[in-house]
Order: sequence, then structure tokens, then C-alpha cells
Amino acid sequence: MKAQSIARNYFFLMILLLAMILGAVTGYIAPDVAGNIAFLGTIFIRLMFCIVVPMVFASIAGAVAGTKDLKRSGKIMWVTVITFIITGAIAAIIYFVLVLIFPPVTGAWTNAATEELGNHATMTQMIVNFFTVEDFVGLLSRRAMLPLIVFSVLFGFAVNLSGEEGEPVRKFLASLTVVMLKFVNLVTYYAPVAFFAIFADLVASYGPQITQDYARALGLYYPVCFIYIFTAFPIMAFIGAGSEGVRAMFRHILNPAIVSLGTCSSIATIPTNMEAAADTGISRDVSDIVLPLGATMHMDGSCFSCVLKIAFVLGVLGKPMTFADLPMIVLVAVFSSVGMSGVPGGGYIGEYIICTLFFPENIELAFPILVAIGNLVDPPATMINAAGDYVVSFIVSRFVDGKDWLKKAKAA
Repeated sequence: MKAQSIARNYFFLMILLLAMILGAVTGYIAPDVAGNIAFLGTIFIRLMFCIVVPMVFASIAGAVAGTKDLKRSGKIMWVTVITFIITGAIAAIIYFVLVLIFPPVTGAWTNAATEELGNHATMTQMIVNFFTVEDFVGLLSRRAMLPLIVFSVLFGFAVNLSGEEGEPVRKFLASLTVVMLKFVNLVTYYAPVAFFAIFADLVASYGPQITQDYARALGLYYPVCFIYIFTAFPIMAFIGAGSEGVRAMFRHILNPAIVSLGTCSSIATIPTNMEAAADTGISRDVSDIVLPLGATMHMDGSCFSCVLKIAFVLGVLGKPMTFADLPMIVLVAVFSSVGMSGVPGGGYIGEYIICTLFFPENIELAFPILVAIGNLVDPPATMINAAGDYVVSFIVSRFVDGKDWLKKAKAA
């Protein structure tokens, strides 16, 4: 009976994995076919993006509006942000040591193609875009996720402070969150078809580039990401809820990990993370704040890739990387990883930050290399980023709801 229950729970996940494998094989054998069916994956990702904007607004604003203790909401947010910064810095340090031992490029390139950088944002513009958009309509785009979160938090506080007059709005936000979760369930039935097309196109597009130095870089990056899941994630879950937390984490993390690997989007994984958190027993107000915030600020996988990109270009230029570079690289990794998700323009802002700080005289050479590496490592990086959001909610629950939060959730 137990075996039947496990098979039933994971049947859909196995279908997704099979679709991803078949798609990868199709992309390798028939790249032309993969290109013709890529739109099937695009449909799924766009549907998820359409869901995410109202879901993030309703979940965060509703969580803040519905709390009876505004100090609790504030505590959730500051514990969350501090945890994101610490885990990102640790991830950057770990990967820094690894690339010192196993450099991704063993010899300088004598000939390398260059690419025009194009327009970029200034530092002040980037800071402005972190927190604001030009008008309300700009908030309705997933590219303005961090400004949307800021707006949602303030809106939630406004509803909360309105007392009885704000009660209808609070109920609407709570109902909207439930409806959007049901919407996700409907769209998920289409996921196997989408994942087949996504992975077929991914292999068809980038498979030929995975050679020589790129292959060496990927050979270091991909295993480290999976090792991180089975080492750092259990440690984080243990800190959050002890040995029972580790078991609960492994029971529920597979779905967010697969969705993030398939969509290459932390934002598109928010609904799946919400479901996993609810099934685990994490408090609704914790998950409603931690998970959307994590989609824009928690980027351990991107910290890995930032260090890899810097080490790769240094190797291409024949320059050594030493421990003296560690403080600046860790700082840039954490800062640019937040920026890559929170600023319109995405990863290209992060690449520009790296170029201007480390390779100002070689931007035309460094920029296309950084972009190429970013594309190649995006799937596992996103898996670490998005699945890690769910795991961080264990730590936040520990500090907000006490060390026995999981036991109390099970008892309830």
C-alpha cells in the first residue's frame, strides 16, 4: 500500500523527467525538429509568468495585510534577507576555492571572437530600477518583480493599518491567492509537453558549444550544483527543523527542483514552491513572503556561476586568480546575483557589472563569453536558486515560529 502511495505521488514527476530526457534526445538527434516545436515550451513559460504577477501581489500583500502582528512580518523579512545574503556568500566562497583547485581554463586564448556590448544601465539607474517603475502599469510585468514586491509589502501594510475598512480588501487578497494556486494546477497538466519542447530546444541550441574549455567549465559546474543540493540543503533543513526537517525537505523538494530545471526561471517556480511549502506545514505568512522574495534575491546558483564566469575570463586572458581577489569576487557575486533577477534586462546587467569591475579593458571579449556561460549553466543554477527558496523557508520558520514549528504543524 505504501509503495502504491509513493508511486501515485511521484507519477507525474516521473512523467516530467521522462519528457525532459526524451526532449534532450530529440534535440541531439533532430535539432531541426526541436527548433520547430520550441514554441510549445514558450507557451508554458508565458502562462506561468502570467500567473506569477497576480500571485506574488496577492500572496505578499495578503500575508502582510492579514497578520495580526506587524512585528512578525518585519521579522520574517529581515531574517529572510539576512539568510539569503549569508547563503549566497557561502556559495561564492565554496566555488572560489573549487575554481582555484580546478581552473576552468588552463591556457590563455590566442584568438577569440568579440561582440559589441550595446547599451547598458548606469549604476544609479540600476538602483532606481531595483525598487521602482515609471508607473503602475510597469508593475504588471514579471521583469519588475522586485518593485512589485516592494509595492505589495507597502500595500499590505496599508490594508492592515486600515482596520475594519480594509477587511474586504484583505479577504479579496486571500481568495485571489487560493484561485491562483488552482490556476497553477490547471496549467501544470500541460507541463510534460512543454518540458519535452524546452529540453529539445536547449540541447539543439547549445549542444555544439559545449566543447573544450566550455565543457571543462560545465563539467565542474553541473556536478557541484547537484552535490550542493545533497549537502548544503540538508544542512539548512536541519538548522531549520532538525532531522525531521531534512526528511520533510527531501519528500517535497523534487517538484520545485524539476520545475525550475525545466523552466529555467525562479519566478515561474514560485507557484510550485508555494504548494511544497503548504504540504510541508510551513506557515502561510512565512511562505507568502519568503518564496516571492527569494525568487528575486536568493541566488546561490547564480553566485556559483558569477565566480565561474570571472575565473573563466581570467583564464582566457592568462591572468591568475588569487585569494586576494576573494572579498571583491564574493561581494560582486552576491550583489550581481540579486541584480540579475531584480532589474529589467536580467542577466545582462549582471554581466556588465562583472565586466566593468574586473575586465574594463577587455569588455568586448569578456561580455560575450560571460553571456554564453550564463546560458549554458542556467538550468542547474536556477534549480539551486528556486529550490533553495523553499529550503530557506525552513530556517525562517525556525526563527519566527520556534524550533518545534514542524512538529506543531504536523500535530495541527
